[in-house]
Amino acid sequence: MSKQKNLQLLESQSVSRTFFRYLIPSLLGMLLIAVNIVVDGVMVGNKLGAEALAGVGIASPVYTLFVAMSLWIGIGGATMYSQAMGAKDPDKAQRIFTQSVVLIAAATLVIGITAFFFREPLVYALGANAETYPHASDYLNVMLLFGFVFTVENALSIFVRNDGNPNLSMAAQITFALSNIVINYTVLYVLELGVQAVAYGSIIAASLGMLVLFLHFLRADNRLKLGKFRWNKALLLSVIVIGFPSFLAEVGLSVFTISHNVVLEGVAGTSGVAAFSILNYIHSIVLLTFLGLGAAIQPMISYYHGGNYTEKIRQTVRIAIWTALGAGTVLMLLMLWMTSGIIGIFGDFSVEIVELATKGLHLFVLAYLFMGVNFVMMTFSQTTGRLKLATWITAAREIILMLIFIAVLPKLIGITGVWLAVPLSECIVLITIYFYYKRYGLIRDKGTG
Repeated sequence: MSKQKNLQLLESQSVSRTFFRYLIPSLLGMLLIAVNIVVDGVMVGNKLGAEALAGVGIASPVYTLFVAMSLWIGIGGATMYSQAMGAKDPDKAQRIFTQSVVLIAAATLVIGITAFFFREPLVYALGANAETYPHASDYLNVMLLFGFVFTVENALSIFVRNDGNPNLSMAAQITFALSNIVINYTVLYVLELGVQAVAYGSIIAASLGMLVLFLHFLRADNRLKLGKFRWNKALLLSVIVIGFPSFLAEVGLSVFTISHNVVLEGVAGTSGVAAFSILNYIHSIVLLTFLGLGAAIQPMISYYHGGNYTEKIRQTVRIAIWTALGAGTVLMLLMLWMTSGIIGIFGDFSVEIVELATKGLHLFVLAYLFMGVNFVMMTFSQTTGRLKLATWITAAREIILMLIFIAVLPKLIGITGVWLAVPLSECIVLITIYFYYKRYGLIRDKGTG
């Protein structure tokens, strides 16, 4: 099916059918990435031990920051791209694509190289101690120098999906995930190398995913063509403003990881950090599920918003909310039912680590009842110009409220307070969203915040 026909289907096809046409490849791709992340954790934990697993977890916010950069420019640019296509302005869409790709490549290269010169204090600032520093440092150094590969690959994947080719975007994600598993198995179990080799394996896998995405640019009907770069301040500002909630969402994941590592290091030592690393690997599956849901509706709502199809927007949001509620409930129940088995696959840990991880998971999964709907409403708000609300949703649930709870609750109820910080944040944010839309309604004039 040609790309032009794919875009035309957004207008002619029913919303429910279009939703599942985007949702299925998006979810499959994201879930395979989640499986890849978990398998990485399983292999590192079983082969190299708890300290190595904790070290990778400590350094992971740097990877998350690079993904945040790619989402900031990728989602911001792709949203404007789809809006331009919906408004039948392909020349503007091409200019948006060119400026976005150049910007993300240049920005992440500069940030990574600059941070590399401060790598040692950075590792300790992320929560490393004497036991975890060697592993965290090895992983971090590779990510800083070559993390730009992730940002370009991820941004291109978003644009390809918005250009009417969600299946190729999924194929690139599958390529990245499966090749990463094979490469990391080879470096750990065949070559018997360490964490640094695991990081290089991830870079190679992302490069292979990018090669798959390049197939889109060989198509005769492809509109994602790099033109001559021309600095456009207004265009750049629009990309940055629209994409900022997505950037903040990924930065929030880094804040989530760093804050939990630092607090748990003080409350429970290395055992607490290792237990959280297990929980964080499991949590990544759920996060990527909800990210897949957001990635599915973002091109739809952007295109509908550009073409002023208000009823289609309403239908999309309604279907997505019910899907999020169902998925969150099922995932929560699965995590509660399979807790001991899930923890066991990461390695043979001490009784203390297993008990900490079990208690943490049983409390933490309550967040999934609210998290999916929050993701849907953030994506909807972002792509329809309600940027203040989108920013509030992201900042409150992942930074403001979460940091308040994780700073206060452990002093009152111990480690239980650490595990409850996120569920309480998600619940309160959903309540604020409810009252906001009860007051203002779902659809308002474009550009209102």
